[in-house]
Amino acid sequence: DPEECAQEFGAGVPTVKDILAALQRPGRDPREDLPRPKLRQDVTHLEDLKEGMILEGTVRNIVDFGAFIDIGVKNDGLVHISQISDKYIKHPIEVLSVGDIVKVRVLSIDQERERVSLSMRDIQGEVIPSL
Repeated sequence: DPEECAQEFGAGVPTVKDILAALQRPGRDPREDLPRPKLRQDVTHLEDLKEGMILEGTVRNIVDFGAFIDIGVKNDGLVHISQISDKYIKHPIEVLSVGDIVKVRVLSIDQERERVSLSMRDIQGEVIPSL
C-alpha cells in the first residue's frame, strides 16, 4: 500500500507511487521521455567543429568544475563552471540538470587530446544554423 510505505519511510505518497511505477518497468531508460537535442548533421566528428560554432547538446554529466555536454561527436564537450552562466554560481547543479538541452558555443578544440571546450555565456539570442 503506497500510503503505508510513505508513512513508514517518511516520503510523500506521490514519490512512493512514482517509485513503485518505475519498479514495474525494469530496464526502461528514463532518457527516452526527454526531448532530443537538434544535433547538426554536418557535425559528426571532432574535425567538423569550428571555434565560434553554436550547437545544441544534452547535459550528460555534472561535476564540481563544470558540465559535460553531448554535442553529437565522439567525445562530450566540457563547459567549465566559469562559462555556464553570466552570473556567479557555486556549483553547476544550480542551473543545470542531467538531460537538459542547452545551446553552447565552441570555444576551442584540442584535436590531439580530443577535447572540446564550450561556453553557454552570451548566446541566449543566437540562432542555431538550420540542420
